[in-house]
Parts: sequence; structure tokens; C-alpha cells
Amino acid sequence: MRLCGVGDNVVDRYLDLGLVFPGGSACNVAVHAGRLGAETAYLGSIGADPAGDLVRHSLAAEGVEARWSRYGGHPTPRADVKLDADGNRTFVDYVPPTEDLRLSPADLDYLSSFDLVHTGHTSLVEEQLPDIARVTKVSFDFSYKDMEYARDLLPSVGIAFFSRPRLDRRECAEFAASVLALGPRFAVVTCGDQGALLAAEGRTVWQPAVPTEVVDTLGAGDAFAAQLLVALPAAPAEVAMARAAAYAASVCRHHGGYGYPADLDALYPPEETP
Repeated sequence: MRLCGVGDNVVDRYLDLGLVFPGGSACNVAVHAGRLGAETAYLGSIGADPAGDLVRHSLAAEGVEARWSRYGGHPTPRADVKLDADGNRTFVDYVPPTEDLRLSPADLDYLSSFDLVHTGHTSLVEEQLPDIARVTKVSFDFSYKDMEYARDLLPSVGIAFFSRPRLDRRECAEFAASVLALGPRFAVVTCGDQGALLAAEGRTVWQPAVPTEVVDTLGAGDAFAAQLLVALPAAPAEVAMARAAAYAASVCRHHGGYGYPADLDALYPPEETP
């Protein structure tokens, strides 16, 4: 399987730990899918600053091809993270990207060589989603976004991921059915520590969350998505969901989206740290 993450990269700053980790949904999924056996790439705009170097070096270390990415003078987006006693993360500050990713005909030709492109609402490629869908299959992470946002995008999406931690199983199934009605082949609804639901072709699979020692939940949803995307082409839905839940649980036992910690003061000297 060949998968390309398109769009966002970010550094997550753990102020209490004094550490910085590379991340962003598109990067996280590409890295985890690569660890699970897929051939992976990342296409995005990487900052030409120490934080951008951390992102770039981590992708290279994981064997994620990034030769098609842009390397500009813009600062790398960052998110400041706080963890509670249970390891649940909260973003307390966010500096968004200052440079939009515009896909050229050459980019789209490159993406056509992949079996799947994974992107999402943080990647800011909504206007070009139909163009991507014309050349390959699309997986899209809508996260907490509502149907008003999703409605016009879903016809271009093959696998749609949503986060709805407040819904019960019946409500999840009803919501997933409404998503499938707008075009995707698969609808995945994650419900935090309850579990997740996969809906496809008139059937649903509910997968309870796998108990684990939680250190940090950041990146767990992306890890779940990566394992599901890698497993689904060949494995039965029940098996794919079980693997995804187990893999997401394993990621919760470590800090960061996929590792590679760096010293906060080295990347952001105290006189530069807001």
C-alpha cells in the first residue's frame, strides 16, 4: 500500500515537560502507516526554522518520503499542550500556518501514484479536495467538525473520520449512516475512551477502546486511523478495527504524536518563547 499524508505539520510544545515533538495529523498518519508496513510520503509546507528541521529530520528518520514538500521561510506552526493527570491533552495555544498549500498539476500527478491520500480539516486543502479525489482515493479527518462543514466535502471522500466523544453507540450509528448517505464508502466515528464505530455498506462494527496505561493521548486518533487504513484493504472490518484500537492504545503510552523529542529551550530560546 502507498499512502501520502497531505497538508499539516506542526510542533507540539509540552511546556510543563520542556519538550517539543513533531506532529500534525498528516505527518502522524504517514509516520504510523509507515511503521505498519505501508510505503509512505508527506506533501506539505515545512518551515525553514529549527522546528521545521525537527519535522523534516523525523520524517527522514522514519523513511517517509518528503521530496515533494515545500521548504519556505515561514515559521513552523506550533501547538502548546497541557496534560491532565489522566494523560488527556488540551491545546492551550496554537499558532496556525502562515502559508497555504496550493497543489499544482504536477503535485496531483505525483499523488496519482498513491493508493490513498490522507488529509483533514487542519490541512486547509478543502478547495482542492475534488481535484485530489479525481486522481486517487481520499481519507479525511473531520475531527469535531459539524455536518455544515462536512456536507460539501464528503462526496470527494472515501473514508471519513469523525470524533464524537459525547455520542452513545446508537447515536454513533445514526451519525455514521448520515455520513455514508453523502458519498463515503466508510464512516469512522471515534468516541474517546468508549471506543469507535465503523460503518460501511449497511453494516456497522463497534470496537471498544483497549485498556492501557495512558501517558499522553495526543496522536492516538491519528495512530488509530493509520492502522485502520493499512489494515482495511485486506483484513475484515472487525479485525481492522481491533488492530486499530490496540495500536492506538500503544501510542497512548508515550509522549508526542510519534516520538522525536527535542529540548524546548533549544528550539525556542527563553527570550523568544511567548
